Amino acid sequence: MGEDFDWHRAARADEMEEGEPKLVAAGKFQIALCKVAGTCYAIDDICTHEYASLCDGVVEGDSIECPLHQAKFHIPTGKVMTPPATEDLKTYPVKVENGEVLVGLPKE
Repeated sequence: MGEDFDWHRAARADEMEEGEPKLVAAGKFQIALCKVAGTCYAIDDICTHEYASLCDGVVEGDSIECPLHQAKFHIPTGKVMTPPATEDLKTYPVKVENGEVLVGLPKE
């Protein structure tokens, strides 16, 4: 798994809070890092419907709602849950090592 990705430090594990997405910029990627039921997930931060930062939206349980038109996405899978969005979000692998949250981004 690690061979296909470059791992980037995204946050300290102890600074991640349930329901509080964290914006992470790594290279050309803008990632929303979200903690759901104790597990961290990484999804594209930009809504697939219109250009809006999901980190400005609302997290409810395992979904995140876009602040612009209220499209909802499933955080663990990136799947669209409600319109107006029709395209799923990209997801990225996450691992925690030595208290650091690392996000795997495609090698460039």
